[in-house]
Amino acid sequence: MRLSNRNKASVYNFVHTVLLMMVIFGIAAFLLNEYRFHAVGKESYILLMLPILLLVTFHLNGRQIFEYDSDGEALNFKNRNIIPFLDRPLHDEFPKYKLMRYEIIRVFFIKRLYITISSKNSGSTILKYEISYLSQKEVNDLKLSLNKVVKANEEKND
Repeated sequence: MRLSNRNKASVYNFVHTVLLMMVIFGIAAFLLNEYRFHAVGKESYILLMLPILLLVTFHLNGRQIFEYDSDGEALNFKNRNIIPFLDRPLHDEFPKYKLMRYEIIRVFFIKRLYITISSKNSGSTILKYEISYLSQKEVNDLKLSLNKVVKANEEKND
């Protein structure tokens, strides 16, 4: 099964651009109010804080693009940001038989996928992916696919 939200990258780029423009216009409006017009009192700080808060929330949600491929004998995970230089992309590929379990954690609007794989050296390794920008249907499809792999591995081990 293949799962990707790469086709939504243009939407995420648009939202990011709008948020950056809101921050720039908020700073300009704040500075104009403080040094020229004095039209708004202490409420002028909202012009700064709201756009910055929205932009920080957008980036705290994590990497926007998530790709998953379970075709063949390997599982392939890719997680990257729409801004290439912001942080390095995650890319992991490993055989299906190494998958031990997975867990999806939700805290408010943030979703994380934790994959536990078996390792020769340390026994097990946990891989972390940010899936906040996946729709509920995509998350359910991901769960279904990972459940099949985990169940097949458990049956093989028993």
